[in-house]
Amino acid sequence: MKNFNKKILVVGDRLLIRPDSGESKSPAGLYLPASVLEKQEVRGGTVVKVGPGIPLGAPEEIIDEPWKENSSKTQSIPTQAEIGDYALFLGKASIEIKIEEKQYLIISQPAVLILIRDDLNTVLD
Repeated sequence: MKNFNKKILVVGDRLLIRPDSGESKSPAGLYLPASVLEKQEVRGGTVVKVGPGIPLGAPEEIIDEPWKENSSKTQSIPTQAEIGDYALFLGKASIEIKIEEKQYLIISQPAVLILIRDDLNTVLD
């Protein structure tokens, strides 16, 4: 995501989400009961940017021969979320930020309860 001269990088297993406007029906077609909207324990929004995932140490990083040059790249376990997914997540786990006068939320992947993609019908058939 680029804004003017800025580049926004999401790190680790975090997601940048554009939150819903507080309507009872989500863009994905889910109806959220009033109790959920009042307490805001569960929130929803569209995934805008995804981090690379949880970084892993490479098995060859064991230092047997410290004089050898280590040329391995950092590997990571990717997140399940993709840009454009609709996410329901725990509201208490989110951090609100404002970028270029727009509201966003940052959450980590463990706070996500469910992801909905446009190709849901092909999965359910």
